[in-house]
Amino acid sequence: MKPLRLVPDNTNLPFMSWVKYRTPVSLFLIVVSFVLFFTVGVNVGIDFVGGTSIEVQARGETADVAQIRAELSELGLGEVQVQTIDDERTVLIRIATQEGGEAAQQRAVDLVRETLSADDYEYRNTQVVGPRVSGELASTGTWAILLTIAGIMAYIWLRFEWQFAIGAVATLVHDAILTVGFFAATQIDFNLSSIAAILTIIGYSLNDTVVIFDRIREVLRKYKQMPIRDVINLATNQTLARTIMTSLTLLLSLGALYFFGGQVIRSFTAAMIWGVFVATASSIFIGGPLLIYFNLRADPTKPGPGPKEDEKLPAQA
Repeated sequence: MKPLRLVPDNTNLPFMSWVKYRTPVSLFLIVVSFVLFFTVGVNVGIDFVGGTSIEVQARGETADVAQIRAELSELGLGEVQVQTIDDERTVLIRIATQEGGEAAQQRAVDLVRETLSADDYEYRNTQVVGPRVSGELASTGTWAILLTIAGIMAYIWLRFEWQFAIGAVATLVHDAILTVGFFAATQIDFNLSSIAAILTIIGYSLNDTVVIFDRIREVLRKYKQMPIRDVINLATNQTLARTIMTSLTLLLSLGALYFFGGQVIRSFTAAMIWGVFVATASSIFIGGPLLIYFNLRADPTKPGPGPKEDEKLPAQA
């Protein structure tokens, strides 16, 4: 039985010729992401804006979300979000931060408990997040992303060369911006899980990019006279099977989590699915092509197996 091969061994796709089409698309998506972020904004969750989150479970077979929403909207608590999680019995109620401090916030919880009788609902969990704590969480999350990118740039610079470091960071920044744009466009809750999703996407994108960069370095040492465009094209084609198989495997797992994992992790998995597509494309069409503009060449002083006299360079598209 022959092994399954999604990408033939002799694949020779002209990726560098497609960059002229992919670059305008990336620039357009980046501009759209910035416009959406500064005009519409992201739908920040209770982790960042503060408020109260109450999880209740109906004692009957199902919870009437419409009735709960109607009853709570009459309490004058400001913005109130009601949604089912996990199953039709469990409901998550989110109440905006109340003016008047902790006392007013606790009063809002008491009003909810008085409105939704304990005979009909079981109160499973209540969380109160103050504006100060939420601001610290937002600041910490932002610094986590920035320090991660800075650390990655330093590592790539030491592990490879400065050209590779700039190419890798450009890829990661591109992926992070488009992911934030995705949150702004879909209005999915942006909370601490969203920060975790962005950091995970950055890690996945870096892994994919480093694999291609390592193959580029190997080809540079082997074919010292090959034009840089052909070097990047050859390295990308040689790692294409690995890139596709890794992405498809991850998408299968994320798809299962999105449809069967429940509402709690749906925003995380949705962002991850988008991020896998973005990271896969950027590692091919952004990281490598940027090396062309830096006039990257193999360093003849570094050891590397040069081609034999009778060795022919591989055909390029």
